[in-house]
Amino acid sequence: MLFPPYFYPSPLIMFAMLLLGHCLGDFPLQGDFLAGAKNPRLSMQGVPWWIALTAHSIIQAGIVGLVTGSLTFGIAEFLAHWIIDFAKCHNRFGFAFDQLLHVACKVIWILCLACFA
Repeated sequence: MLFPPYFYPSPLIMFAMLLLGHCLGDFPLQGDFLAGAKNPRLSMQGVPWWIALTAHSIIQAGIVGLVTGSLTFGIAEFLAHWIIDFAKCHNRFGFAFDQLLHVACKVIWILCLACFA
């Protein structure tokens, strides 16, 4: 965990930390470079889109892993984030639904922690 267990007095606090981490990872830590390079339809020459998408998903996975203290949730976040952003980049849905899916993943991680930890 990023902070000792007593820092998270409730699942709600951990959920808030996950949302904050998501906002950091999807906006300032992603930046214009990764946002454009991860999209195969907008890919930059010399930058394979899948490397950019993987790098962005690793950032998100690292945040979830640090906040939850769980490699399992970090890996789950990596897979979920990669698939969701891949689908968004292929116009399967828009920005708002993309963000809704990411938040839904955080809800699932918290529910799993609350039920199985």
